[in-house]
Amino acid sequence: MGKRSRLRKKEHQNNSKPGGRDNRDNAGWGAGYADIIKENKLFEAYYRELGLVPEGEFDQFMEAMREPLPATIRITGYKSHAKEILHCLKNKYFKEIQEVEIDGQKIEAPQPLSWYPDELAWHTNMSRKILRKSPLLEKFHQFLVSETESGNISRQEAVSMIPPLLMKIEPHHKILDLCAAPGSKTAQLIEMLHSDMDVPFPEGFVIANDVDNKRCYLLVHQAKRLNSPCIMVVNHDASCIPRLQIDTENGQKGTLFYDRVLCDVPCSGDGTMRKNIDVWKKWTTSNSLHLHGLQIRIAVRGVEQLAVGGRMVYSTCSLNPIEDEAVIATLLEKSEGALELADASVDLPGLKWMPGVTKWKLMTKEGQWYKDWSEVPANRHTQIRPTMFPPTDTEKLANMKLERCMRILPHHQNTGGFFVAVLVKKAPMPWNRTFPKLKKEQSSSSVPQPEDSPVGTPLPETPLEDGERDGGKEAGEDSPKEPEAGDQIKEPNVCGPPPNKKMKRHGFKEDPFVFLTEDDPVFPPIESFYDLSPDFPKINVLTRTHEGKKRHLYMVSKELRNVMLNNSERMKVINTGVKVWSRNSDGEEFGCAFRLAQEGIYTLFPYIRSRMITVSVEDIKILLTQENPYLSKLEEDAHQQAKKIGMGSIVLKYQPDNSNPDGPQCPIELCGWRGKTSIRAFVPRNERFHYLRMLGVEVFREKQGQGPREEEEVKDEVKEGETENGNKDVSTKQELRGENQGDEHLKGDEREGGGEILTSP
Repeated sequence: MGKRSRLRKKEHQNNSKPGGRDNRDNAGWGAGYADIIKENKLFEAYYRELGLVPEGEFDQFMEAMREPLPATIRITGYKSHAKEILHCLKNKYFKEIQEVEIDGQKIEAPQPLSWYPDELAWHTNMSRKILRKSPLLEKFHQFLVSETESGNISRQEAVSMIPPLLMKIEPHHKILDLCAAPGSKTAQLIEMLHSDMDVPFPEGFVIANDVDNKRCYLLVHQAKRLNSPCIMVVNHDASCIPRLQIDTENGQKGTLFYDRVLCDVPCSGDGTMRKNIDVWKKWTTSNSLHLHGLQIRIAVRGVEQLAVGGRMVYSTCSLNPIEDEAVIATLLEKSEGALELADASVDLPGLKWMPGVTKWKLMTKEGQWYKDWSEVPANRHTQIRPTMFPPTDTEKLANMKLERCMRILPHHQNTGGFFVAVLVKKAPMPWNRTFPKLKKEQSSSSVPQPEDSPVGTPLPETPLEDGERDGGKEAGEDSPKEPEAGDQIKEPNVCGPPPNKKMKRHGFKEDPFVFLTEDDPVFPPIESFYDLSPDFPKINVLTRTHEGKKRHLYMVSKELRNVMLNNSERMKVINTGVKVWSRNSDGEEFGCAFRLAQEGIYTLFPYIRSRMITVSVEDIKILLTQENPYLSKLEEDAHQQAKKIGMGSIVLKYQPDNSNPDGPQCPIELCGWRGKTSIRAFVPRNERFHYLRMLGVEVFREKQGQGPREEEEVKDEVKEGETENGNKDVSTKQELRGENQGDEHLKGDEREGGGEILTSP
């Protein structure tokens, strides 16, 4: 019998014993980790000795670390629907949860995070298993899953929400997220850029970077839910991410400097023990020692690319001073006054945190303690560096004001462990000769850079040559190079992959990003069909192919276009832009080969002046609960509008009715299709569920093949066979073929006839 077979047999025997599998199931959020003992003597000895936890609280600290982490959700704040979702949560689901009892215990209702603005973040101790023990709770779970997939809710750890809040984002800010995957913080940054929903193209943008090619696609998935034209995902090593060039207002080339930088560096993760149970057995002090140098390099690269007057937030999910205060102290010391720690104590009222420490010592995995660099033996100098210890100059240490750093301890507010510090750049870094300035009103994140300006000079003790770290200058960084065999010839209006794409064998090959010219033949029929306003920015439209018919058209902001066209050889772009049109081959006979895409409707809507139908609440219910309703099923006003519009893609517009407080109090724009005798909405499945909930129709997924049904029809029925993340298949009718397939054929009366999916309320 092989080793695997013996292990399987042993596991089966354990699960057959009384309480075997049941104990694992009842482990709540830690289910499946019952065999991992939440104990690490080295961890306890280390943090007890450091004294980071207030006196008399260490036992509470350790007890909290062993408890499962509460689930936390955040409502997408920038969308106009946020208030509607919050109203639905508070007045329907949370009230129902308060009345639910499972195994004789009353379920504790979710509570808002006291420090998060506008009650847009909530936490609960309910596990996934508990969510399925009651039909009411399961509906709540499906609500969370559906709204998450629609981008209206994010499931994110509470402490992870802190860094973006401390960045004080404004819509004109240029933002760099150095280590962005999986993307929950990036999503917050995008939300803050779009704080004014009436502005389709904010002046600012987010460049989200990650070194891991596969994790970049996870990042794309997160960002795409928000449908923003102001986000670009790139794939680089954060410690040597290339310096980018842009066209400045005076027509010269300038260097891009960012108004805000988020530096959420890789760390040992001992603050995540409550959710990452594996850290208990893997944690050792060596982890911090190995990561310290990388964390400094990434942070230095961040402040190098920060504009004077800008803010950089440095954060880790580690409690270890070697990864926290030691990195900040090194930055402050090397900056020679160019950086200072900002006092963020009043920015998040209600958040409990401990001030940063000014004294700490270092311990090896063997338990050997060192208080100062002078105590470290020569044979340890490669693993232990001087920057890991507190500054020895007491005056310099006091001027650093390390107490302004913030450490969040798990037992104070039932969260994970976390560290965050806010740095403000007061002057150029001493090894940089360029002087980027930040305007008071609007950001000027670029300045002309002289050709002979050196990119960087070395720092003491650490080789921090800008662009020359990790051996070799970045491709296309400053000096032009001769074209080599196989190099791509740079074409105008094209942002392709870097030449000699070395990452090809380690990642996916990306299609180029081709910007259309204003006289591209694709525009006249689109402009005529949708009566686009003259100020529509045609040069911001791009496609992903050089040859053949353009299948999809995307849009980015003009600032991102500037970045992309000037840096095609410097950066590897994974994804950018929001889809605004998809080709529909049969649409040509109606006057336009491109139909509107729901993802980009909020971007396009301000420029569309025709093919709009104003609909009522009852009209939306009909359109979202029936596949192809006849025009006559619409209310008279909408019916008359539809009759005046020819066949093809349309916009369905709802305006809030102040006289009807029960209806949605936010505008709604939906993509649709006007057929010969019928009309349909082109809206993805989860967004349909979202809008129906806003209208008071509770719809959730049923057994496979039966499609969604109204709550009243299945009130007492407990659903079976649901997958863990709620992604259950629905009936073929409910699948929104047109939205998910860009070449959907909608010719004549095809697929018309008013087949119903749901009974209209």
